[in-house]
Amino acid sequence: MSKAADHAGRAPGLDGGSGHADGGSGRLDGGDEERAAPRTARSYVSKSDMVTDALRELITDGQISPGTPLRQRQLAEQFDVSYTPVREALRRLESEGLVVTDVHRGASVAQAESDALEENYRILAALESLAGSIAVSKMTDDDMAEIEDLYQQVAACDPDDVHLAELNRRFHFRVYECARSPMLLLLMRLLWRSFSHGPQHGRPHQESVEQHAQLLTALKNRDEEQVATIIRNHVLGSITYLRRPRQRRHPE
Repeated sequence: MSKAADHAGRAPGLDGGSGHADGGSGRLDGGDEERAAPRTARSYVSKSDMVTDALRELITDGQISPGTPLRQRQLAEQFDVSYTPVREALRRLESEGLVVTDVHRGASVAQAESDALEENYRILAALESLAGSIAVSKMTDDDMAEIEDLYQQVAACDPDDVHLAELNRRFHFRVYECARSPMLLLLMRLLWRSFSHGPQHGRPHQESVEQHAQLLTALKNRDEEQVATIIRNHVLGSITYLRRPRQRRHPE
């Protein structure tokens, strides 16, 4: 593999970031220690795939701030590639809503608007409720046991637990995996990435646990309609917290 892959785990040296950029070294590290590499696990088919995946994770993980310019020359140097895979990566990320391009100023990290996020919630609610209803008839006893175990782990977490957001994600997707639909999973994962802190960010932990318990009961009862309703209301309920930006938030 070329040296380009070695650069996938490092944030590009970009100017214009808000507080994350180290103005002297040209890397995004937020402190004295270099940031951990993004969680890119698969083998890259091409350099454009490598740059796309690395930038996507840096953006969705918050390592590159909204509004930060994405200059092709700096990205090409950082990832040790030509301009062509960089341009392709920026086009892909623009189609995902993570990057915006201005004729005069070039590409930069998109700044999420509340209206756009609300639309994403509505799309996600439709997809997740569909996945949940399909999963009911295909779910095995082993599936149910794993889902219940994840529910218990989420419920046992303190609201400030650093593992809570990831456990919450695993709980949700363990349900949706039972639909056995790769396309649905792909679309939902893409939408989850559009929320910098996860789609349930802001909901109080206890409220989330109670709604998860309702979902678990509906799954055990094999009630497809109730499962779909609970999931839809759970996702759409996040819009309420989207409109309360000044409240203290926890990822749920």
